[in-house]
Amino acid sequence: MKQVVTKTAAGRATDNVFAAAHGRLPGSGLVAHIRARAFEAYERAGLPHRRIEAWKYTDLRTLIGAVLPLAPRPDAAALVRAAASVKQTAVDRAVKLVLVDGIFVPSLSDLDSLEDGVAVRSLREVLEDTTDSAMAGLVLSTTTDAVISLNAAMATDGLVITISDGEAVKRPIQIVHVTTGSLVSNFTRSYLQLGQGALAALVESFVSVEGASGYQTNDATIALVGDEASLSHIRLAADAADAVHISSSIIAVGARAKLDLFSMTCSGSVSRYQGFVTLTGEGSKLSANAVNLIRHKQHVDTTMVVDHAVPYCTSREKFRAVIDECGRSVFQGRIVVRPGAQKTDATLTTRALLLSDEARADNKPELEVLADDVSCGHGSTSGALDGALVFYLRARGLSEKDAQALLIGAFLGEAIEEIAPESLRDFVTAQTEHWMQARR
Repeated sequence: MKQVVTKTAAGRATDNVFAAAHGRLPGSGLVAHIRARAFEAYERAGLPHRRIEAWKYTDLRTLIGAVLPLAPRPDAAALVRAAASVKQTAVDRAVKLVLVDGIFVPSLSDLDSLEDGVAVRSLREVLEDTTDSAMAGLVLSTTTDAVISLNAAMATDGLVITISDGEAVKRPIQIVHVTTGSLVSNFTRSYLQLGQGALAALVESFVSVEGASGYQTNDATIALVGDEASLSHIRLAADAADAVHISSSIIAVGARAKLDLFSMTCSGSVSRYQGFVTLTGEGSKLSANAVNLIRHKQHVDTTMVVDHAVPYCTSREKFRAVIDECGRSVFQGRIVVRPGAQKTDATLTTRALLLSDEARADNKPELEVLADDVSCGHGSTSGALDGALVFYLRARGLSEKDAQALLIGAFLGEAIEEIAPESLRDFVTAQTEHWMQARR
């Protein structure tokens, strides 16, 4: 029986976006073929909606409606404006790698400061290298998630970072994503391969220039952490107030390796960070923490899937959300323990602090345990500030907002204090203090 598929207006608009972007997407031959297949996969599913369990609380068809046209290449004026934003968001001593409107910009980056054993190429350069067909796989969509498939189809640029075996990178590497336009979309995709026994810290910052508004960001980071390696990956999203931001991380962790994840969202209209971590080697350890600071009518979603694929692995997840005014927080955490993954030790806790009667928190922690010799648990709480503690602090001369800020800082501290090194922890703390200052 022949089926006739009728597309919605939003679906037809996305078709037009992909067709219009075709000439600007790097790569040909096999790369172009893989892109087309990824877009077909997206087309079959469309924007995620509430009938898809993983997107139950974040219905993109309702929240954003359609995908916006691809941002044009940044001109000289855009680069000048971007440089000012990069300066404001730079982490102390970090080596900056800057993407403006989805395009890598060497002139704003610190390529000359890269340490020995660290190699960086732009995704565009790699995909346009016709002598290495194996690199076509860099745009291969490795999940059935529709927004990741769309990212694979539409990625204009990104970074390919390789760190040699045994290399201890002394300075953090900071990827700065800057948007300069309005009512446009950006698609970036980056890769990190951390060699055996290597040590590195990666920071991803998402910002916009003054005047940029109504844009959409779709970013994906794929990382392979080698055996006995250690990676600290920090993501900081401070987009324009009416921006849409979707970030995906797909990370495989080798034997006896350590992965420290931290994510913070403090702006944007609709935001979702989704992480897919697979512990592929025995003895690996994961520490995942997130902080969401939500105001106005922001919708912020953190979704984390941790797959314990082998025995003797440990994971610890802590998530904190502070919701003010009419904001909405979503947390979905899923721990999967595969058959045979004995001696798994995994815990997940999520806590939401509601600062107004209109604030909303949806928490959905899950366990899928298919082995019998494990220690796994999860917990979820939501509530308001303790009125007695606020009264106590006000009785000692603090204003109500200052008293709240002190208690909020303590609430967030447990998730932030595990960030290493200390300079990055101080940077994140300053961002939370800035958000609390804006409430006063």
